[in-house]
Amino acid sequence: MKYQNIVIAVDGSEAAEKAFKKAIKIAKNNDARLVIAHVIDSRTFATAEAYDRTLSERAEEYAKELLDNYIETARNEGLTDLVRCIEYGSPKVKVPRDIAENFKADLIICGATGMNAVERFLIGSVSESITRHAKCDVLVIR
Repeated sequence: MKYQNIVIAVDGSEAAEKAFKKAIKIAKNNDARLVIAHVIDSRTFATAEAYDRTLSERAEEYAKELLDNYIETARNEGLTDLVRCIEYGSPKVKVPRDIAENFKADLIICGATGMNAVERFLIGSVSESITRHAKCDVLVIR
């Protein structure tokens, strides 16, 4: 089976960087389209934004710069079929449901999280949620 549409979820973390490198290799081997996705978790600054309206603007600017860097790296590696995707909401929901479905993903790649055991127990990790809710294959990179 060859993958045609691969979504790589990135957040700028070291785990996401490792996952991105793996995604490039898989996309090249499958001659696949690579969708580089970043979800701005609007819940994290919703309350604070009442005091500082620029938070969402700065989060979006960071996301654009982040994806520009990933796109440039992927192009330097020889990939040409690239899509950038910035969404607002919960990454746990947006990646496996909206983004994967919109781009007809047959593979989602993400990094394992660095959360500690207590946090995972209380709220669960993003990678765990993607694995549970995705309708396609999921590869979690450690």
